[in-house]
Amino acid sequence: MAAPTSHQLRALRKADPQLAAAMKSLPTFPDFPDPATKRLSHWHSLARAIVYQQLAGKAAATIFKRTCALTHGPGLAKPQDFLKLPEDLLRSAGLSRNKALALLDLASHIVDGRLKLRGLNHRTDQEIIDLLVAVRGIGPWTAQMFLIFKLGRLDVLPIADLGVQEGLRIMDGLKERPTAKELEVRGEVWAPLRSVASWMMYRIVDQG
Repeated sequence: MAAPTSHQLRALRKADPQLAAAMKSLPTFPDFPDPATKRLSHWHSLARAIVYQQLAGKAAATIFKRTCALTHGPGLAKPQDFLKLPEDLLRSAGLSRNKALALLDLASHIVDGRLKLRGLNHRTDQEIIDLLVAVRGIGPWTAQMFLIFKLGRLDVLPIADLGVQEGLRIMDGLKERPTAKELEVRGEVWAPLRSVASWMMYRIVDQG
């Protein structure tokens, strides 16, 4: 996906003076997909996202590395080969039962064609979210992170993301973190660059 144009960024600043003021001290929005995940297949990226859910980065990286090492060859086994792995073997890598079953369900969706990864880039954001949330262990937030950081979609607003909510609280000087609905309404002004504004909210939180 193309990076936002200078014209689009100017329009975003004009649409939201609060954000425009904050952006003066924030890093420049990077190109996505993220270089760390750009070379990964969609299968690998989604499986990795499932493993990393609700875990500290170091622990998640260790478990994912062990999961990849369960079969011969570099990286994660292909979906058809992954399905042959018994649940106890997956658990031995440190996966919880729920995550092991989620990975198997993801592989199953890919193998039987319910989730066609080829051509996924040509689908709309909502079509992709609908396909992904049908997989066990993938909710709207994980699907939205995939859209932003793997597919580079520019107009995604993860309204349930506590980091985005907190960034908006700080930027707008609110006493309490906005609700998902309040964030959704407030974020309408950021379209068609809601992913960019969301990324800025993360950076505002980073600045403390």
